Amino acid sequence: MIRAGRREYVRTMADLAKARGVSLGTFRNTKPHTVAGHPAPISSTGARVLLWDGEQVDAFYDPDVEEIPALPAKDSDEDLLDRHEAAAARGLTPKTWDSYKAAPRLQDAVVVVGGVEHWPRAVVMSFVPVEQRKKAGRPAGVGDLAPRDELPARVDEFLADNPAVSAAQVAQTLGVHLHTAQRALADARGRRIADLIESEQELSAEEAARRLGFPPGVIRSAAAAAGTELRMRQAVPYLGSVCDALSAAGITLQGSPPNLQVLDGGVCAASVVLAAGGPVPALVWDERWGWRTAPRRRHPVDRDHSRAPEGEGIRYLGGGTTPEPAELLTRLRDGRKGSKKSPAAAPKGNG
Repeated sequence: MIRAGRREYVRTMADLAKARGVSLGTFRNTKPHTVAGHPAPISSTGARVLLWDGEQVDAFYDPDVEEIPALPAKDSDEDLLDRHEAAAARGLTPKTWDSYKAAPRLQDAVVVVGGVEHWPRAVVMSFVPVEQRKKAGRPAGVGDLAPRDELPARVDEFLADNPAVSAAQVAQTLGVHLHTAQRALADARGRRIADLIESEQELSAEEAARRLGFPPGVIRSAAAAAGTELRMRQAVPYLGSVCDALSAAGITLQGSPPNLQVLDGGVCAASVVLAAGGPVPALVWDERWGWRTAPRRRHPVDRDHSRAPEGEGIRYLGGGTTPEPAELLTRLRDGRKGSKKSPAAAPKGNG
């Protein structure tokens, strides 16, 4: 482990080789770190990457130093533990600890030293896996206990602990409606599948789902959610370019647009709210119908997502589902352009 306050002294094998004036390959072949008396690595037994305390190593090679300084023996909350040490401290196997690493609390606390992940002892000892948490439940007539904006991170923790976790378990533990848990789980699985496909593009969504350990009964819904997630990720740069064009044209935007939404049926949508005095209260993008104006700033996306809305203050700006930002800006400013009638549903991704 890396004792508290000694991170700056950590040396890798490459650092030791450089200090000796030899190449890393020569160092590995001659193994000077194995001679009698050389300080032992501070890495855990079984670690693939070895690390040393630089102060100890320098003392070993300094002819004026008679004794190598000892490292602190007392445990501290600020000690940094690698995966083997973290697992041992909690009575787990390293593989089990690896399954916890995606939990937000551990992701936020990880410290990479010499290319090796470490966690502060205090975080390791205080981390509580999802299956060990006290189940809260949701009393009848009471709203969701977990805030909606916290759900994605909390559900990610559940999946990191158990890829086969059920919606019923999530609903009971977090105190949310079963439907809410089902939707959150599907979205979270979709994100994980999308991450894997982006790193291994030859994988199908179903193959990725099986690789991630998702149970057969949820693979279809998870794959569908992954398709939506991937389409949304592809749309984000375009939506950002539209927001940039609006701002560059002197149109003030509210919040942090674009506000991304996944509608019922896995439809990708986004809204851009304009400040008072803008040409319209808000703009809405839907991958089926493209851009339209919205008559209100609050909740600009209609609750009924099954059909393209029409009515006062709604104007479809045309030009396909992804018109060039400059073209969209022209249509927005010219009230004669566009149509109050909804366009026919276009194939997803049609530009």
